[in-house]
Amino acid sequence: MFYISPLWLILALPGLLLGLYAQMRVKSAFSKYSQVRNSRGLTGAQAARVILDHYGLYDVRIEETQGMLSDHYDPRSKTLRLSPDVGRSPTIAAVGVAAHESGHALQHAKNYAPLQLRSALVPAVQFGSWLGPMLFMAGFFLQAFSGFGFQVALLGLILFAVTAVFAIITLPVEFDASRRAKKELVAVGILSPAEMEGVNKVLNAAALTYVAAAIAAIGQVLYYALLLFGRRR
Repeated sequence: MFYISPLWLILALPGLLLGLYAQMRVKSAFSKYSQVRNSRGLTGAQAARVILDHYGLYDVRIEETQGMLSDHYDPRSKTLRLSPDVGRSPTIAAVGVAAHESGHALQHAKNYAPLQLRSALVPAVQFGSWLGPMLFMAGFFLQAFSGFGFQVALLGLILFAVTAVFAIITLPVEFDASRRAKKELVAVGILSPAEMEGVNKVLNAAALTYVAAAIAAIGQVLYYALLLFGRRR
């Protein structure tokens, strides 16, 4: 019979449910304002280029990437990658998302500390996100038969905890990129103040997904920790 731990429901489920709600809000806001053409008729790619050039970031390339809302900035190659729904579309939603990603390029150019820290953690997160849970589960079950199991599980917990640290550091990075986007869209004349309502709804909904990810990651780490240390009592 399948069993769901009440402890898991308390610690991990809220973040997962908030994540589903946030994704629904993002899709709803993006879909709505993808139907609203911006007054200047600029595509997302064109708006991003205007912002980047305004700050002299001529070396940042803009490329197309596949997938819906797969937009991101790669600091390693100084490349801003925009999905077709963003890069090619002259809508309020498109320029809002493109401006947000341009905000990451501005952060990179100004050596924004949280972005630098997040980038430095990427290899550790990629390593710990898959190895950590495996070590934890192996050690957790070994603990019943050997004292060595606790150390293995603890190592897995520490490795997995890096993902929670990454999610927490992501919050100021994403919030700051949205703040820069909202400011620059008006400052450089891409959107009028009246058009910013749509951008605010799209970017605020997107910000909620990062909050949900952080809550879910913290809850999962706490769940593992209570399982591990609870058994030692």
